Amino acid sequence: MDACDALIVGGGPAGSTCAWKLRQQGMAVTVLDKALFPRDKVCAGWITPAVVQALQLDTLAYARERVLQPISAFRTGLIHGRELETRYPDAVSFGIRRCEFDDYLLQRSGARTLLGLGLKTLEKRGRQWIVNNTIATPLLIGAGGHFCPVARFLGAKLGATEPAVTAKEIEFKMDTGQLADCRVHANTPELYFCRDFKGYGWCFRKGDYLNIGLGREGNLGLAEQLEDFCDFLRQRGRIPRNTPDKFHGHAYLLYGRSRRKLLDDGVLLVGDAAGLAYPESGEGIRPAVESGLIAAAAVVEAEEDYRHESLRPYADRLRARFGPEASPAAGVVPGFVRNILARKLLGSRWFTRRVVLDRWFLHAQVPALE
Repeated sequence: MDACDALIVGGGPAGSTCAWKLRQQGMAVTVLDKALFPRDKVCAGWITPAVVQALQLDTLAYARERVLQPISAFRTGLIHGRELETRYPDAVSFGIRRCEFDDYLLQRSGARTLLGLGLKTLEKRGRQWIVNNTIATPLLIGAGGHFCPVARFLGAKLGATEPAVTAKEIEFKMDTGQLADCRVHANTPELYFCRDFKGYGWCFRKGDYLNIGLGREGNLGLAEQLEDFCDFLRQRGRIPRNTPDKFHGHAYLLYGRSRRKLLDDGVLLVGDAAGLAYPESGEGIRPAVESGLIAAAAVVEAEEDYRHESLRPYADRLRARFGPEASPAAGVVPGFVRNILARKLLGSRWFTRRVVLDRWFLHAQVPALE
């Protein structure tokens, strides 16, 4: 039977970041993922400078072989409503392709990888976890996203009682005709809120690639809302008329709206498995990366004592970073703006820049996690 100091289930940004930091401390880490990397991931796909800093990402080296699109402006508004463009003097984010970004982080982690293999069986024998009857480890870290099997083991009711956000997205490389027919600027992602303010759609160009998607609370009416959004984009001449129609779905939990158990003896959850996406924007990459760093620090400090009490600092630090678990959050846009006033606020240049973009989407007021 194989053995490792820590087994991480899920090779996305949360799992690979945690593995990267644990490997730097000399731990033997294995990452198990049912997908083969590189793999596609439903996501608009941009990272803020805070993520670049936390990951110690060499942007020049990364961009030599991968997409790293500087973002210095945003176009925002309501679907079928007025639009507003907000420009910044410098890059405030970077567009990435998740198939490249996640694969890069996983390879850089230095962890042993078992790809194309899901978690099938899980058993506790003393202080050891036995996974798939082939791997023994004293520490199990769930990083498998919303439907993570480790979260299920800790009692999460996946897809049943949890108020999840659902999204559909497509990312494709445009041909010559589509490139000529696309009016979205690569440095200016476009964000359009649903008229009920329970979600928003996005349109984001990354060089020759175009990413279109929409996410909202629950899945009721998602397909109709997405179709209407795409029609709106075509009517405004923002996207090519012959865009593909094979959108892919995804679900995730907003922080403060889930009550998932984060840890127990010898086990903890990170990233979307823990339900950490920002409630204002639904962004999950920065919370995933930061939770991976916080988890790794707590594991190292535990000094191989992985009882619940020894791992509790992880949960305490998450709350200190992201706020109390019971903090009010009513969806992608906070409830206090879900009224007629919101339409006026979205037409305000000050509110759009200082609140919608700087606070909700960029979290510019929160320093990078060192």
